Amino acid sequence: MSQLAMESVSFEDVAVYFTWQEWQDLDLVQKLLYRDVMLENYSSLVSLGCCMIKPELILMLEREFGSWMAPDTSVWNLPGQSVCTG
Repeated sequence: MSQLAMESVSFEDVAVYFTWQEWQDLDLVQKLLYRDVMLENYSSLVSLGCCMIKPELILMLEREFGSWMAPDTSVWNLPGQSVCTG
């Protein structure tokens, strides 16, 4: 068997970007879900040592929504919202 080369994953490999118009078409719940997923992806990469510099997208999301650590600003805490995972 041959050894598989381990390649680093960057934030850009897992990030999803919207155009300005696409972003405007999202409702608040969709924007919060996007924010939560992007921040979770970033957090996972940081914990693995794959992401040393905070990407511009993360900085923008933090500015847009404030501190992502606040529990009342997560899509998971909105009343009546259920998010299904595959």
